[in-house]
Amino acid sequence: MARILITSAIPYINGIKHLGNLVGSQLPADLYARYARARGNEVMFICATDEHGTPAELAAAKAGKPVADYCAEMWAVQKELSDGFRLSFDKFGRSSSPQNHRLTQYFAGKLAENGLIEEVSEKQVYSVADGRFLPDRYIEGTCPNCGYDRARGDQCENCTKQLDPTDLIDPRSAVSGSTDLEVRETKHLYLRQSTLKDQLDAWIDGQEGWPILTTSIAKKWLHDGDGLQDRGITRDLDWGVPVRKGDEPWPGMEDKVFYVWFDAPIEYIAATKEWADAEGLDDSAWRRWWRLDEGADDVRYVQFMGKDNVPFHTLSFPATIIGSGEPWKLVDYIKSFNYLNYDGGQFSTSQGRGVFMDQALAILPADYWRWWLLSHTPETSDAEFTWENFQASVNKDLADVLGNFVSRVTKFCRSRFGEAVPGGGAGGAREAALTADLQARLTAYEGHMDAIEVRKSAAELRAMWAAGNEYLQEAAPWAVFKEDPDQAAAIIRLSLNLIRLYAVLSAPFIPDASATMLTALKAEDAEWPDDVGAALDALPAGHGFSVPENLFRKISDEEREEWQARFAGVRS
Repeated sequence: MARILITSAIPYINGIKHLGNLVGSQLPADLYARYARARGNEVMFICATDEHGTPAELAAAKAGKPVADYCAEMWAVQKELSDGFRLSFDKFGRSSSPQNHRLTQYFAGKLAENGLIEEVSEKQVYSVADGRFLPDRYIEGTCPNCGYDRARGDQCENCTKQLDPTDLIDPRSAVSGSTDLEVRETKHLYLRQSTLKDQLDAWIDGQEGWPILTTSIAKKWLHDGDGLQDRGITRDLDWGVPVRKGDEPWPGMEDKVFYVWFDAPIEYIAATKEWADAEGLDDSAWRRWWRLDEGADDVRYVQFMGKDNVPFHTLSFPATIIGSGEPWKLVDYIKSFNYLNYDGGQFSTSQGRGVFMDQALAILPADYWRWWLLSHTPETSDAEFTWENFQASVNKDLADVLGNFVSRVTKFCRSRFGEAVPGGGAGGAREAALTADLQARLTAYEGHMDAIEVRKSAAELRAMWAAGNEYLQEAAPWAVFKEDPDQAAAIIRLSLNLIRLYAVLSAPFIPDASATMLTALKAEDAEWPDDVGAALDALPAGHGFSVPENLFRKISDEEREEWQARFAGVRS
């Protein structure tokens, strides 16, 4: 049994997330966590809401609520939706937690002790109308690179170019819309990342098998242009982790908070402490996942994220961990994803474009979305959601292949043999060939899942479903029954066991359908199979079952057209 720590990039608190956000981190992380647990490993699966920084303040102001109240409400909404999508977090925490406040201040103190924090005077945009300095995301304007007129002061969402607020053309305050802006001097703390460049470079070089997407982004930030730059870790905001050196005040920084990208990754650790505290466990329970000197030396740590988060997780967060000088656990594998686009354009939380998690669940159960998103995960390149593709995948893969197999087998058995696994007959060459094929496919499936190759895993799972359909069609128990009921019973007995096998193997992808199949088969033992032959003999003759409701219904052309029209615009 291995010990596997899994973290998903934590979503911003500012609103409900769209399907592109979901497939870019949380959903594939859940797939891997479910699989790792099914294989008998000890798993700690952590996520949280990212509650500090400009997005939270702006969203709260727009909603007319105090930011703390807004964040509490939106955490509850995001938690409910993550439950709705069956995301199996061990802890879904909050970056505003007292645990994260303390840990963030602790790390800042250690970095300062080690000479890795520098106080820097810099010029920053000040809004006269708002009476405050404006952090990067509080400033909007036209991107000098692509001309997008709603670019933020830190990055253009349209072309993804990293920006400084002073780069924007016709800048304005995102708070009030005022263009009465000045550049004034202020002081901030900087993490001296540049002094850790060689250590970070060597660490990245020492990682085996990372996705090309991950390493190429990290190396680009390390070596292109002027190379890795020192990064500001404080902001002139009210909402956030107050700047302190551990338990001590930080002179001159009394009215500042830590930058959200400094405290957010630390929340992975803090959320694990939140889990331990909620369970009534002492600190050793969470520290054994994160401290090499307290048991984490045998932990495999895997992170999941979209490609836009890679620089912070390959450079800034590791710089914090390494710079502390303490034996904290560093990530072993970073699974990064490209973007999922929407029907000819981009998903966008800020623009309200696409299908959002609450809307998706209002239309169809979670498994429909889980299957399409995971089987179309943007691993090697950007992918695109289209309603036509979604309809075809649901109807063909889920309804025609898996659902149809379950329905035909259970209904035929009930009509000819009753609601119990029939006895009689024996398998022959056809059954032996199916078993061998499934054993080979199971080995391939496990290999892809171990390597976190999501689309290949989905394709192999579907191939196993298809193999059962092909077997059933060729064996034709409905025809055999007329001449040899015992042989038909043997075919159906194997097919009922095949449903159980599918339920176990499919659970990481479609957990609700899996549970429905296992319940219908009264299968209490849902252990991952080591041997397909033994798995296909798990339910003995006489074992009772019930015919499940239709696992998956087809999406009609009328529904597809209605949904396509409903979600063609922008969410209000």
